[in-house]
Amino acid sequence: MALLSVVVGLAIASGRGSSSSAPPLPARVGDWHYARAAVTGRDLEGGTTACGVRLVSTSTGVAHPVLPCGVKLYIGYGDTEVLTQVIARGPERPGLQFGLTQTLARSLGIEGTVTIRWSLAARR
Repeated sequence: MALLSVVVGLAIASGRGSSSSAPPLPARVGDWHYARAAVTGRDLEGGTTACGVRLVSTSTGVAHPVLPCGVKLYIGYGDTEVLTQVIARGPERPGLQFGLTQTLARSLGIEGTVTIRWSLAARR
């Protein structure tokens, strides 16, 4: 049950400069915040999160205990920033504020537990 509150999801990797017909990415709102994060929920594949997202191996997103399901946010690590969304509750591991799907962690170059930066994205 604690595992159900992990990360996963359906996020949008920031594909900057793809095509002129692509809608612009939403602006970042406010300052960067810093939080501890790690990959969580690998064993939940095939299940459905508390946010109603069915997890598959390519799911991209974050788990967070308070931010609303579906809220868009930017996650940054090193020189990489990705637009993603909350797709699960959690994480349940002590000391973590965010759980990341394996796909999201890979796109950010994250292994293990790290400090990330995050900021909400403007609503459209």
